[in-house]
Amino acid sequence: MSLDDDREHGDKPTGQWSIGGGRPFPPALEDRELYHVCFDGPDDPLNPQNWPSTTKFLTSVLACSGTFIASLNSGMFPPGIDKASREFGVGREVITLGTTLFVLGFATGPMIWAPMSELLGRRLPLLIAIFGEGIFTIACAVAKDVQTLIICRFFAGVCGASQLTVVPGVLADLYNNTHRGVAIAVYALTVFGGPFVAPITGGFTASSYLGWRWTLYIPAFLSFATSLLSLFFLKETYAPCVLTAKASLLRKQSGNWGVHAQQEEAELDIGSLAEKYLTRPLRLLITEPVLLLISLYMSFIYGLVYALLVAYPYVFEHVYGMTPGVAGLTFVGLIVGILLGLAFILSQQRKYIEKLVHNNNIPVPEWRLFPTLIGAPIFTIGLFW
Repeated sequence: MSLDDDREHGDKPTGQWSIGGGRPFPPALEDRELYHVCFDGPDDPLNPQNWPSTTKFLTSVLACSGTFIASLNSGMFPPGIDKASREFGVGREVITLGTTLFVLGFATGPMIWAPMSELLGRRLPLLIAIFGEGIFTIACAVAKDVQTLIICRFFAGVCGASQLTVVPGVLADLYNNTHRGVAIAVYALTVFGGPFVAPITGGFTASSYLGWRWTLYIPAFLSFATSLLSLFFLKETYAPCVLTAKASLLRKQSGNWGVHAQQEEAELDIGSLAEKYLTRPLRLLITEPVLLLISLYMSFIYGLVYALLVAYPYVFEHVYGMTPGVAGLTFVGLIVGILLGLAFILSQQRKYIEKLVHNNNIPVPEWRLFPTLIGAPIFTIGLFW
């Protein structure tokens, strides 16, 4: 019989397990639920959803700023591809891997950051990742060969994926069903707006006396600045970890070491983590047609975003003879379109709230599809414009 078996059945440990030092085993505590820490009702100010509006706003701004910087970082390098390829003496196709592998890092990173945010909270993964992104981007900026540039771009993308993966969880922690949609819409603006602002800033930077390396220095410095601000002002929003901190404080104040939070009972099990974050998503993609179709649609859009980031500079610089900065201005139309899309989504918020009220505050996912039904045909038309 193992220690886990003894614990499960409430028995004293047997065999090799003992408290040690020749001491008798202490009596069992009372009902575990009596020592279980939770929020003090629905209006508990410790609950992130009950925080003051200013605290929520500051936390949201810091989190979304990191997302914008990660997205900006993904798109600032392409305007400098031609100069970088000449400096390293490689073809354009090779140096373009700096963008390709950054996006591949976006796809790989969630397998690290998602389980970490569930076990350790939102704050730590965001702090580690935004600082790590700055470190790897600096490494790209000072790279002496193309191999270093490409490899470090991949790891910068892995770190940047934390912002794309964890920030929606932060917003879900902070906002209830009524306001969560607005917060996620603004977050989406940073995800898709960053890559289209990047060619403008990156284009004028690469064509200036600063050179292509500053298309990497700038997002690196922004990452460091955001990580420093987050270190001091970003609060933990994940409710189980908030309760863990509360339990730790209560243990120190009361001297009762039986006080605990549910999160402290969780044990690190590689098998369960793999099932939850690797096999379960794949199973859902296979068994849920709606999820599969939406994922394919979003994958196509996201892939197209980065295809445009590489194609636009080539077409408008090599075919039309524009400078990198002026060629970047061709993305202004896309930025305007994103802002109009955000405005349209926000205009539907009142109707969404009315549906929530009539459905006892129980959201229905399909309610969010109406803007997509309007936007998808317009998106297709825009590709042929």
